[in-house]
Amino acid sequence: MIDLYTWGTPNGRKVSIMLEETALPYIAHPIDITKGEQCTPDYLAINPNGKIPAIIDQDGPDRRPITVFESGAILIYLAEKTGCFLPADARRRMAVLQWLMFQMGGVGPMFGQTHHFRHFAPEKVPYAIERYTKETRRLYGVLDRRLAEVEYVAEDYSIADMAIWPWCLLQEWQGIDLADFPNVRRWYEAIGARPAVQKGMAVP
Repeated sequence: MIDLYTWGTPNGRKVSIMLEETALPYIAHPIDITKGEQCTPDYLAINPNGKIPAIIDQDGPDRRPITVFESGAILIYLAEKTGCFLPADARRRMAVLQWLMFQMGGVGPMFGQTHHFRHFAPEKVPYAIERYTKETRRLYGVLDRRLAEVEYVAEDYSIADMAIWPWCLLQEWQGIDLADFPNVRRWYEAIGARPAVQKGMAVP
């Protein structure tokens, strides 16, 4: 059994989608980040970085529990545990990992800053809004060009798609119209129609 500590954010949803796609048994434990529950001593013992998500796999390597934090690391762990959505072939595996890192190093941080400065900053900072909105748009362009060539970002559906897709849900918050990125829109709609994705989106 896997204990999933999560909240309804793009990073949390990556992992619940993966758990639903692999049909691994899990229990979701909501960590309400709006109330600071990610900063409690009990949760910091699970994730010292004080972020969601995190998992404890009670049936980890050598049949002993293992704790994993950071959403990208969790996706890789679950893929290796199940043999799903991360190819063994070296070239195909690297394709998945580099697009996963594209999300971890680009999409997540930049889209997150766009959300903050467009909607949550206590004062409007035009320079920051313009900077991060332009970078978000650039990243959509990278994704759109890639998806003009392949059905999914690493050719076959993978943890890279699961990582990127939840961040595209808030496209309107980002000042993005998917009509400008038709290949992203095709991919976005196809993934959103997957039953496991729909179930994962309902967690917690």
